[in-house]
Amino acid sequence: MNLLTPLTHQGRRTTVLVLAHISDLHLDGSERATTRARRVRDHLWRLPGAVDALLVTGDIADHGAEAEYEEAARLLSDAPFPVLTCPGNHDSRAPYRKALLGVPASDGPVNSVRVFDDAAVLMCDSSVPGADEGALDDETYDWIEATLDELGGERRALLAFHHPPVALHHPLPDRYQLARPERLAALLDRRPEIAGLITGHAHTPAASVFAGRPLTVGPGVTWTLRLPWEGDQVADRDAPVGLAFHVLDDAGRLTTHFRVVT
Repeated sequence: MNLLTPLTHQGRRTTVLVLAHISDLHLDGSERATTRARRVRDHLWRLPGAVDALLVTGDIADHGAEAEYEEAARLLSDAPFPVLTCPGNHDSRAPYRKALLGVPASDGPVNSVRVFDDAAVLMCDSSVPGADEGALDDETYDWIEATLDELGGERRALLAFHHPPVALHHPLPDRYQLARPERLAALLDRRPEIAGLITGHAHTPAASVFAGRPLTVGPGVTWTLRLPWEGDQVADRDAPVGLAFHVLDDAGRLTTHFRVVT
């Protein structure tokens, strides 16, 4: 039960789910990466009861090393709310499972779901081992369909994965978009219960639309992307740490608020 839950309109509850969202920590054992991750962690940990869960959309590790996931596990272990994660292109599935999730190591896609009272978040693996490009494979699409079938259409669902399926108008992230976006669009056409898409990867806070659904891209913790009109240097390593708050209401509308932590 979060602090926004009591908000009502004409006597009825209006807030279904509140998610805090961070992405692209790129933990690599360096003091800089750890400090930035701890800064946003400490900020969020002071908000117990304010959010239903923390969503982390990939590139948790920089090199996919087991030690990097052990550090992530230490940083996130005492969260006052559930922590939901999905892999990015810098992540490696076997050590991710073993050191971060505490489950046996294996190389298949890392897909999971968290069900809340009136909503569900499906964390999907868009990573392609050995590549920076993203894709949702057949196994993942089958899992999404089966999971939504099991939920029975009674809850609004959010899909979370790493690679945005649309152009963000910068050559770096646009080079490594989600492949075959038309297949994802067809899924959305069949599944009206999906209220929106939440991604990372681009290191810039962004809001767009895909197949008629809201698409939100979370800012990067490690550095912020400079857009082409903001200068020649791609990475702004001095920008404040960014995060997002997503609010899903009972009308199925997804609203996003972006914040920075200095």
